[in-house]
Amino acid sequence: MRSAPFRLRPDTLALTATLALLTSLGPLSTDMYLPALPAIAASLEATTAETQATLSGFLVGFACGQFIYGPLSDRIGRKPLLVAGLALFLLATAACALAPSIEALSAARFVQALGASGPIVLARAIVRDLYEGPRAGRELSRMGTIMGLVPALAPILGGLIFAAFGWRAIFSAIAVGGVLLAFLVVAALPETLRARDPAPLSLLAILRGFRDLLRHPAYRSYVALTTLTYSGLFAFISGSSFVLQGAYGLSEIAFAFSFALMVAGFIAGTLVAQRVVPGRGLDGTIALGVAAQATGGALMLALALIGTGSSFEITGPMALYALGVGLTMPQSLAAAMQPFPERAGAASSLMGISQMSVAALVGIGLAAAVARTPLALPMGIALLGALAAVVFALSRGARAARQ
Repeated sequence: MRSAPFRLRPDTLALTATLALLTSLGPLSTDMYLPALPAIAASLEATTAETQATLSGFLVGFACGQFIYGPLSDRIGRKPLLVAGLALFLLATAACALAPSIEALSAARFVQALGASGPIVLARAIVRDLYEGPRAGRELSRMGTIMGLVPALAPILGGLIFAAFGWRAIFSAIAVGGVLLAFLVVAALPETLRARDPAPLSLLAILRGFRDLLRHPAYRSYVALTTLTYSGLFAFISGSSFVLQGAYGLSEIAFAFSFALMVAGFIAGTLVAQRVVPGRGLDGTIALGVAAQATGGALMLALALIGTGSSFEITGPMALYALGVGLTMPQSLAAAMQPFPERAGAASSLMGISQMSVAALVGIGLAAAVARTPLALPMGIALLGALAAVVFALSRGARAARQ
């Protein structure tokens, strides 16, 4: 008698871990090669700004890809789009490993992001398919805890691979991980879409759907919160290697461990969120998060202006900021999608487009500013943390309209 095939089921650690790994493809593709950015610049004879453009270009690709994955998945299902996105991701990752110039690497990173954007949009939509309200926020926090291990370990692993085999081997290792994840999705992930959107898919239909979402005041508020929160995190991701290795003299491995301190803060935030969201609710948990972001950003700027000379003046406050990110992001995502169970894919897509587009602009601006002064990094993070707190305070009435 043949045994039943393995299937990933709701309310199991296996499904949570799989969804977390799908959402981690973006951070994995970025964080793992951060320690090698200065070496890539030297190897491909590129400037700092050109090399950082491989980060911002990735976000542009991420934003473009999310435009179609969510609305299309509302019509044909989550799993077919997941498989297609993973296949594109694997092809582009191989192209990154073989890139002969910084322009080719940037182009391959753009396509890599087009592929990676699908899994993160669809993983969030799957959560909304299966759960709702604080339960969805708790699930996204659990995913964030597991996902947080990826950026914690990725720079360290990337630094070790770089030291042993060079920067191209980093992308080869990412491809191997992608192949294993794709196999798991094909073999064990069920389709979770219950009712398909009957409307025909067209550019006009997508834009109208996005317009309807943006007319919802609570949705707009939570999208703004997730966008500002992620932009502050990306400001550190895109600028930290040049600031910590350039201004503070850290080695590739030392930078990787310093980066892990920020990730530890994020993981701590997701763990705290899992405990407090049942009692405080989504907004109560977000309130703690934006307070931590604003405090961490202000503390980083104050210490940088004083000038202790230690890299901890950047990484210590960033850990507090990241704790706020871990509290804010999962709950804001859950709250934004809560009113739209029939359009979870489109709601997830539009959130991702906003996050990645604004973060890409932040990365481009920060690249130019950091080249002039390392103080630009704490200034940018402090500003974005303060803006998140202001948006949360001013959107109380709009968020109360969530249904």
